Amino acid sequence: MPTVQQTSPAEALADATWITTPDAVPAPGQRPAYEFRRTFDFTDTATSAILTVTAHGVYEAFLNGERVGDFELTPGLTSYRKTLQVQQYDVTASIVAGRNELVLVVSDGWFRGRVGAHRVPDSFGTRTAVVAALAIETAEGTIRVVTDSTWETGVGAIVQADLMDGQTSDLRRLGRTDWQRIAISDDALTQDTDRLVWSVAPPVRKAESFTPVAITRLASGRQVVDFGQNLNGWVRLTGLGPADTTIQLTHGEALDHDGDLTLEHLDIAVAPGLPKLPVGQRDTVISRGAPSDVFEPRHTSHGFRYVAVDGLEEDLAAEAITAHQVRTDLHHTGTFSSSDPRLNELHRIAVASWRSNSLDIPTDCPHRERWGYTGDFQIFARSAAYLDDISGFARKWLTSLADDQHGDGTITNVAPDCGIEPDPVIPISFDGSAGWGDAATIVPWELYRAYGDPSILAETAPMMRAWVDYAARAAAGGRHPSREASRPEPAPHERFLWDTGWHWGEWLEPDVPFNPQGDPAIVATAYLAHSAQLTADAARVIGDVAEAERYARLAQDVADAWRTEFLNADGTLTVPTQANYVRGLAFGLIPAELTAAAADQLVRLIEENGTHLGTGFLSTGMLLPVLADNGYADVAYDLLFQGDEPGWLVMLERGATTVWESWSGIDAGGNPHESLNHYSKGAVVTFLHEYVAGIRPAEPGYPKVDIRPHLDERLTWAEGSLETPHGVIRSRWDRDGGKVTIRVSVPEGVAAIVHLPNGELHEVGAGESAWTATAPARSARTPYADLRAARVSEAQAPSDEPLSWGRIDPDVTTLGELLDDPASREVVDRVVPGVADSPMICMARAVPLNAVLEMAAGSIASEEIRELRAQLSRL
Repeated sequence: MPTVQQTSPAEALADATWITTPDAVPAPGQRPAYEFRRTFDFTDTATSAILTVTAHGVYEAFLNGERVGDFELTPGLTSYRKTLQVQQYDVTASIVAGRNELVLVVSDGWFRGRVGAHRVPDSFGTRTAVVAALAIETAEGTIRVVTDSTWETGVGAIVQADLMDGQTSDLRRLGRTDWQRIAISDDALTQDTDRLVWSVAPPVRKAESFTPVAITRLASGRQVVDFGQNLNGWVRLTGLGPADTTIQLTHGEALDHDGDLTLEHLDIAVAPGLPKLPVGQRDTVISRGAPSDVFEPRHTSHGFRYVAVDGLEEDLAAEAITAHQVRTDLHHTGTFSSSDPRLNELHRIAVASWRSNSLDIPTDCPHRERWGYTGDFQIFARSAAYLDDISGFARKWLTSLADDQHGDGTITNVAPDCGIEPDPVIPISFDGSAGWGDAATIVPWELYRAYGDPSILAETAPMMRAWVDYAARAAAGGRHPSREASRPEPAPHERFLWDTGWHWGEWLEPDVPFNPQGDPAIVATAYLAHSAQLTADAARVIGDVAEAERYARLAQDVADAWRTEFLNADGTLTVPTQANYVRGLAFGLIPAELTAAAADQLVRLIEENGTHLGTGFLSTGMLLPVLADNGYADVAYDLLFQGDEPGWLVMLERGATTVWESWSGIDAGGNPHESLNHYSKGAVVTFLHEYVAGIRPAEPGYPKVDIRPHLDERLTWAEGSLETPHGVIRSRWDRDGGKVTIRVSVPEGVAAIVHLPNGELHEVGAGESAWTATAPARSARTPYADLRAARVSEAQAPSDEPLSWGRIDPDVTTLGELLDDPASREVVDRVVPGVADSPMICMARAVPLNAVLEMAAGSIASEEIRELRAQLSRL
């Protein structure tokens, strides 16, 4: 961005007017991009020319036929009601003597386009609009060309544009826009200039480019292009064929068994019994027959590895189609490599997933949802800071998180909070969940840890405190029904147990059904304690002693309540899952005198599970670090190198080029499931950087660095580097027989504490240093017995379907009919108590029983489903 001429965006646009189209609003997903035009004569010599623009929608600017700048999908996504970014461009070289033409092209974008899993339109308004000012400096003074009533508007070649559905361009319309007078956009939002800001984040740009690794023509005539890499962006296509040729480009991540593109795993059901929403991702171009024409749809984006090309009779040449990754232009800061190519490839696909999901905000996936899920980013923020400079990127996102925070302190499920149905089929809010809302405390702290800048804590302190206060009130204000039933009189510590409200829980634990009616306290209370402590620590850093003491007391009270309710005297937990042990150890909830026993129990659960992880969404990224911190680095490496599901290396064996949402994203039969581009499980790269390469901050911002690699006999060397605010830190170790050499390089102003495997500590300053020591031997501990086979055998049961049914026909009788019948309702309440009262059940009342039970397989235990079928069949 060039140096701004005014002190604020509002001043830069002070004499400009928001303009829009007078046309009626078309149906969502079918809306065109609108062009806005102004011509002006210029007879002087320009010493500088600065264009300032923003929009409600996504815009491009063209001056005298040339595209202005290289930013993409501007002005980017923020919580537009409170924050709207403004861009500036130096266009001095584009001003010509004589007639000049300034054109702004505006499409729906995030402002009113279809957004989120349910493709909800009009999140911020129903009309796109734009405001701009061109300031031309001459020796005689300043000439300003601003948006006002003299501008014209019309629909050009982009006849349909939606970020999720795709873009349609009819190139036959080029130069044939039917111009008309604009309308003035004068409403409360366009009048609010306080929300206008320069962006603190780098812009979105085209980054990596990919050429085809294969192009296959199917019997249907369709051509399938494989770019060899899953990515986020669009393709550039040349050779568009004769006039009137219509070419459709469909983007996806996987092929079916016939080699054709499949999108079924990405389609989403809004509710049980309703048809799935197609993922979209289809671009269309209609040729005008000009050989030099190029189709590059810049008003949409897609998550894809493959593109299916329909309508092109000629064989597609590899040089005619290129895939462009489109993402925030983050500065890359971290590297990792090792002697095992699998770990290097795992790191690479984790980076690829992160890059695919950093298009202006941290998204969960680049296709079917594209939301800024709070839970995903709090999990990955530390990993991201080892890969890129995310200081501005994350700061921008945190502004949206704070903008959308509810008045009572609730943090939204996604940020910016868009694409949310005003009258949802599921009559509950997913906002305020533990582990998701805690992004309000965890992400700011991770930024401070990585960059050492306390101003981020000062900026976010009000949000952090409001969130923790909300959660503390929720804990004190209610009790879970199961707790009320087992203990009618609440115990004193219960005022600090958070066991009410909606929670995602650990989410996606292998072989553990999700129960939205279950007791969330062991997870939610742990996060409340952790967030209260982070809020106290943040207050201490910025000098707010009173608040630091208040939140530290709260953290202690909540931690004590967690221990009272869930921790036994021998270090075991009353809810003994891998995830709960990981969380208790990572958050310091288990006292020092019991950590060894608790860590042993965690290892027991892992090894009895065949040395497979059993953690879910929230704690998988913490699992390997917790094991290493508690003396079980060998078990952490065992999990890292695990070749079966669930495990990271399975993804590589099945051809992943990005990290999957599910451990079985591509199952053993080659069938795709859910998103194949979700970065959250890629948080394992923190272990690679901090524990394998061994680089971590000893103080926030790395004025002092801890170099502590954890070695394993399966690796002969590993190395990593990190560009910090002080310079580049490097660590490498090499194993040669029984000896290991550790080499460290630190920049000026940084002190390094180096931990050798023999227990020696060395503190060194700037420069390069090396030590050789005896390599550690693997622990002689006897592993716990693998009990998986026995458990599988126990779980084997007769056919789920009873031999005969009575008056209920499970393929015809709907859930609603079942629940309205007293006898069958009594069975449901007895076998699966609480499920019938779930607010999510209303979605499925019109769905037949068999279909409901199939869908419930992830939420209700299989033995409960079998028992429910058996008892209902006897009615």
